[in-house]
This record gives sequence, structure tokens and C-alpha cells, in this order.
Amino acid sequence: MDLPTLPTQTDMDNTAATLDSKEEHSDIESESGTQTIDPNAIILAEALTDKAISWQIHNCKIIKKIVTQDLPLHFLYHYDSLDDAIKQTHPLTPELLLQFNTPMSAHQAAKLIGIDEELLTSPWHVKIIGSLVVFSEALQLAVRLHWTNTGKETQQIYTKDTADAIIAAFKDWQFFGRVDVLYKNNKQILISIDEQNPNTQALPAESLLTIEASSDYQQLLATHALATIVKLEADKADLPWFDKAILERIE
Repeated sequence: MDLPTLPTQTDMDNTAATLDSKEEHSDIESESGTQTIDPNAIILAEALTDKAISWQIHNCKIIKKIVTQDLPLHFLYHYDSLDDAIKQTHPLTPELLLQFNTPMSAHQAAKLIGIDEELLTSPWHVKIIGSLVVFSEALQLAVRLHWTNTGKETQQIYTKDTADAIIAAFKDWQFFGRVDVLYKNNKQILISIDEQNPNTQALPAESLLTIEASSDYQQLLATHALATIVKLEADKADLPWFDKAILERIE
């Protein structure tokens, strides 16, 4: 039976030298406050925007929905919606100018101007917030994202009916808010970088976040969530599965 080969003194000296070199390199990185990205690591934002990965959308749902014509608007918006001919016959007076930033209903604005309410166009106020989960079976990675049509309280859309208002509102929808990650792959490192365009492999230590494998969702730190959203927004036109899932859900 072959016996295991024991290391020679030379081998042990070489190993010790190698370890010393690694420790010295690690000390240099620590002192300089930088970390080097593992070339085999999965970078979250890069993976999410990689069209070669088979991403699927799951559980796309609406969390909050406002679609109404009953909310008040600043007088300015009511007046601006009038035809030019009506504006000429009912020009702005000092009294009307004082009301420009006063919220009011179309009925109140019409009475203030001295016209029939039907001459005013009441917009639809649209605000829809939702969430979805995008996941890759191969990477064992799922990410929960949030989306909306506007960052304002509501978006004003001038259309005849509700359906057209919703479609118009979501021509420029956006990701926002918190990002939650579920990662079950303990064989490959998953990291997040809170910088949009890292130019080197060495980055400030605080820019890198290692996401441990877990059976539960983990909420990203705010800076990393923002970096992920910025990357998604920049590449959104090339990621049609998001647009498709959201538009199917709101219609």
C-alpha cells in the first residue's frame, strides 16, 4: 500500500512564504481600505441585467392603486387645461393669479373663472404601486423589486376613460424603493456593488456587500438598493420581461 508523501522542509518553507505573502497582501488591502472582487463572484446588478440568463417573473402584483378624477388640483392646472379661445375671453385677473397654487375641484375652478364646468377637462389621477419577483433557477437567486408609474403623489393624465389613462401613465414606469434578495446558492459568492461603473477590480471596502446564502429574503442596504435600481433603469429597454409582466398586470 502506498504511503502518503509527507511534505519536505523546502515544501513547508515555500508554503509558509506563500502564506506570508497572502497575509501581507491582505494587510495592504486592509490598510488601504479596498477589497478585490472574486473573479468567480456573481455581481447582483450585472446578473439582473444579463440577457443571457434565463430570468423569469413571478408574483407580479398591485399593492396600491389610485385611479380617479375626484382629487383636487391647483387652480393653475385647471386654467391651463382650457382652450385658448376661452382663455382669451376669460383672461387671468389679479384675483385669479392669487389662486394659482390653491387646490380645488373642477367645479370650484369653473365657478371662480365664471364658466361652465364642462369647459374644464378633469384629468385622471393615477398612482399604482406594485411588486414582482424576478428569479433564476440556475443561479438559485430571486430578487423582489417594487415599481410605480410616478414618484409623485399621483400622475395627471388627460384621457377620456380609465383604461387609456392607465396605459398612458405606464409609458414611463419606474423601479423604486427597497430591494430584497433571496439567494440559496452556497457554492458561489454573490456580491453587490453600490457604485454604478467600477473601473477596477479593487474597490473601497464599503462599496462591496457580500450577500450570504439564506432560505429567507434579505433587504439590501439603501445605497446598494439604489445602485441596483439605477442599473436596472439604465438597461430596462433591453429587459422586456419586466415591461411585459407589469403591463399585463395593470390592464
